Amino acid sequence: MMGYRKSFVIFLCVTVIFIFSLKFFFLDKYFEDMDIKAYSIHSANQMKKGAQYLFSKLSNDVNNMYMYETQKLPYCDLPNDLGPYSIKIHDSFDNTSALAFQYANFALGGHNKPDNCTALQKIAIVIPFRNREQHLQIWLYNMHPFLQRQQADYGIYVVEQYGNSKFNRAKLMNIGYKEAVKEYNYSCFIFSDVDIIPMDQRNLYRCSKNPKHMAHSLDKFQFRLPYKTLFGGVVAFTKEQFLKVNGFSNMFWGWGGEDDELYERVVAAGMQIERAANNISKAKAVLHHRDIGNERNPKSVPLIKKASERMHIDGLSSLNYTVISITKHRLYTKVTVDVGLPEKDIY
Repeated sequence: MMGYRKSFVIFLCVTVIFIFSLKFFFLDKYFEDMDIKAYSIHSANQMKKGAQYLFSKLSNDVNNMYMYETQKLPYCDLPNDLGPYSIKIHDSFDNTSALAFQYANFALGGHNKPDNCTALQKIAIVIPFRNREQHLQIWLYNMHPFLQRQQADYGIYVVEQYGNSKFNRAKLMNIGYKEAVKEYNYSCFIFSDVDIIPMDQRNLYRCSKNPKHMAHSLDKFQFRLPYKTLFGGVVAFTKEQFLKVNGFSNMFWGWGGEDDELYERVVAAGMQIERAANNISKAKAVLHHRDIGNERNPKSVPLIKKASERMHIDGLSSLNYTVISITKHRLYTKVTVDVGLPEKDIY
């Protein structure tokens, strides 16, 4: 019965698009004959937007039915042959078209889940982003197979900062969390830089009993932790853990400090950092020059020192932003946002 309903909704989607396409054609022709072409284009575009919205809603209904069906499946077991992962980096990565074709079975927005079992966690991966298309291509090319191999139920959210103001990485990750929870009942949130790729499949992209540091063994640091309180690159929180620390601070404009401040929040909330063994957590950092607009933040030290005092008034609870657009690509969801300008300093 569920299979019949799914087929019916898909048929309905196609029918709606066909009908709106006909309306678009005839309306355009009609207004062209009446020599008011500009109005025709406006009206047709409105119709087209309506058709796209309806198609998206019906597609979500299909996905929801699919999710309902898969709940009856047994829980996933990890493959017992997980091991070192071969990362592919090519200068020829110039677009995701070929990769999108390869993963044509994905739900729009970069959401995928196992076909034959039910994953134990629903994972949102949030990537703060601006002007890093090449790194995004490399990340997507490597991470989709990696996550599929781990039998993950996951969605990828690329949160792009609009405009030329100073980059606010931490605020973008808070926004990614807020937007992701609107779409799906995610239980785990992994915040990842776009230039870090794991080198071992045993480095499970999952949440744990404590906030988890997943990129503490980087090649650029000779696979050693530079200092004990480092907590950046790739970190994982359950929904409850992330709410407990009130997310990241929104006040770190420019490069540096937000990860150290997050560590202080975790400690202040009575939690510990969890790290896997160094050989399992090995990861590659794709080197690059620091972006314009992401210069070192000179105000990070006083903010870090007062982290425990500010954590309940600065974070998810004080988050303000404007969504410019949300685009559902085959391999990821891009959320473009205006994060505003630096707030008044709170020390």
